[in-house]
Amino acid sequence: MKAREFMTREVISVPPDMPIQEVAQLLTERSISGVPVIGPVGLMGIITEGDLVDRVKKIHLPTLVTILDVVIPIAGERRYEDELRKMAGSTAADIMTSEVVVADEEMELADVATLISEEKVALLPVLRGDEVVGIIGKRDIIRAMLADK
Repeated sequence: MKAREFMTREVISVPPDMPIQEVAQLLTERSISGVPVIGPVGLMGIITEGDLVDRVKKIHLPTLVTILDVVIPIAGERRYEDELRKMAGSTAADIMTSEVVVADEEMELADVATLISEEKVALLPVLRGDEVVGIIGKRDIIRAMLADK
């Protein structure tokens, strides 16, 4: 079964300048787990419930080592910066994940499931060229599995 056969075709998206409060309200009202962020140049990023939850969680401070008065980050500096950015952000562009894992509408069900599992993503925008034509979540994969039987 191809992605185009089980993807959700009605893609609800948000512009990069949408306030975060409105994004949260949209997810709640529409009972969806995330939205692509689409700007003038196309797909810019994706926001999931996890990105919104990250705004209120405790920050993990990076591990630092001081050697001869030089502070050296051991690990987690990038993660710390991302967490701060999301907590301080006010628009969709501020909290979105910009490195988006995407699917092609011709991908097979097993390949889509593998991609979602291995990349640890909740949602997968489906592209035709540069255009977002659908979105696939874990629930779509489960429905496709049931329909395929």
